[in-house]
Amino acid sequence: MAGQGSTGNVIAAICNIFFPGLGQLVQGRIFPAIIFSIVCVGGYALWWLVVPAIIAGIFHLFSIIDAAIYKRL
Repeated sequence: MAGQGSTGNVIAAICNIFFPGLGQLVQGRIFPAIIFSIVCVGGYALWWLVVPAIIAGIFHLFSIIDAAIYKRL
């Protein structure tokens, strides 16, 4: 089984850099992928309100970290 730091997790984390949620989708986790992408895209779309953009940035960073440390049970 692939664990933290495996090649699949690294690829998923790199995918998340370009589009939030894509790494979770690569890992086969549909629900987290949808949540990360909706929150990030919605927050980035409302960039002029500042707070949603900050929240989206935090979620984007968390999506990268989540993909990198994911361990399949």
